[in-house]
Amino acid sequence: MNTNLSKKKKIFLLVDFLMIILLVLLDQFTKYLAVINLEDKPAIKIIDGVLELNFLKNSGAAFGLLQNQKVFFILVAVMILCIIAYVLFRMPDDKKYNIMHILLVMIASGAAGNMIDRVRNDYVVDFIYFVIINFPIFNVADIYVTVSTFLFVILFLFYYKENDFNFLSFNQQKKFREK
Repeated sequence: MNTNLSKKKKIFLLVDFLMIILLVLLDQFTKYLAVINLEDKPAIKIIDGVLELNFLKNSGAAFGLLQNQKVFFILVAVMILCIIAYVLFRMPDDKKYNIMHILLVMIASGAAGNMIDRVRNDYVVDFIYFVIINFPIFNVADIYVTVSTFLFVILFLFYYKENDFNFLSFNQQKKFREK
């Protein structure tokens, strides 16, 4: 296997890693602020009847599904992080993939941020609540994952072509090694 990474590729991976750390720290900081300012206190209305900050200990997934499945969620997060690391490592350092780098970094950051909560607390700290649509309470890590996944699907459907993902093919890697 060719393990020689170009200088440009090493820089991309370093920036990806540093961005994940920065985004996870931001997520953890907002959750810390939520614990300090919201736990066991009334909700803080940001826009009356629309948006409020409301503390919730969530031991499940989105919409309260799969309550108390800590080990399952941690395994899923580790699997997602491993897949993203593999894709980032294999991804060409072509300009066309810059947005994919950003989106994968955001998804990884969200997965890592919520995984840290589950490992440390056995629950995820949620605190953002859209009252107007009674949307389940969520956090910054959830925003990273949801928005990035949505944008990734849009890009996958309308921007990237099937052959843009050939770098992930095991057959393609085998051909590359044989050269």
